[in-house]
Amino acid sequence: MKSTNLIGAILAVMLILPFSKIEAQDSDFGNWLIYIGNKKLNKGWNIHNEVQYRNYNAIGDLEQLLLRTGVGYNLTENNNNVLLGYGYILSRNYLRNTDETIDVNEHRIFQQYTTNQSVLGVGITHRYRFEERFVEDEFKFRFRYFLSLKMPLGKKALDENEVDKRKFYLSAYNEIFLNSETTVFDRNRVYGGLGYNLSKNVRIEAGYMNQFFENSSLDQFNMIAFVTF
Repeated sequence: MKSTNLIGAILAVMLILPFSKIEAQDSDFGNWLIYIGNKKLNKGWNIHNEVQYRNYNAIGDLEQLLLRTGVGYNLTENNNNVLLGYGYILSRNYLRNTDETIDVNEHRIFQQYTTNQSVLGVGITHRYRFEERFVEDEFKFRFRYFLSLKMPLGKKALDENEVDKRKFYLSAYNEIFLNSETTVFDRNRVYGGLGYNLSKNVRIEAGYMNQFFENSSLDQFNMIAFVTF
């Protein structure tokens, strides 16, 4: 009972606390469709690939298209990974107080370190990412810290290979973005969702994410597919 209460408290803090900063901010609702893939080359090396199709509304009003890939190496099996990657981002921004849009192209190089652990049956992931961003003719540098929780639902059941057979799980994360410029705070994202393990290598999630900036916020319904080859 005590462990259940602790897990519930952790999830509540991650999901509720960040919303205290978005009082009196404008909010819009959109939709993100996300694919995240990971190809294991061997025990050490892996290839990351990712596609995100982001819309201002339910679907069809493109906000951003993000393509990301990278090569990673496991410092320890399944727990500590370093990765060097590249991303291309097409943003379609509305001009203030108009219905007109402008396309902004960004090329991004990033380095990240990811570590995983399990506490009281809850999977915890920390990710530290540095980004060198080439936005049109401007260079920007940004740091991101990502903390996520994954909690299986139901009574624990193992198969013959000692793999957890539970299908459904709860997922939550918080990610903060910090700039190197004068305005250090860039944005914060908080997410909560429900996931389902289709197989050992494929899982899907659906959930709500709030992304808030200094003076505004955006709400998104996220649909995510995770695939391990």
